[in-house]
Amino acid sequence: MRVQVIRAWRERFEAEELELEPGASVANALALTRIPRDGVAGVAIHGERAQSQTVLHDGDRLELLEPLLADPKESRRRRAQVQAGRTRR
Repeated sequence: MRVQVIRAWRERFEAEELELEPGASVANALALTRIPRDGVAGVAIHGERAQSQTVLHDGDRLELLEPLLADPKESRRRRAQVQAGRTRR
């Protein structure tokens, strides 16, 4: 089966096609990829968070995730405060 491994940075990305045995896991793909994994905070399959034991399927896109730059809850809180300030008069 064929699986694509992708890692994206702000201005570029790397992608690699892997040929894996049926039933291979995320861990198997990570062991074979030549894409650098330093600083990777997690993995996702087609945008859905995955674990190392997750079984891959033919055509899956395994994404190497960067750490978050901002806390999503804090970002939402700031947007809500700005929005609340705009609606009050």
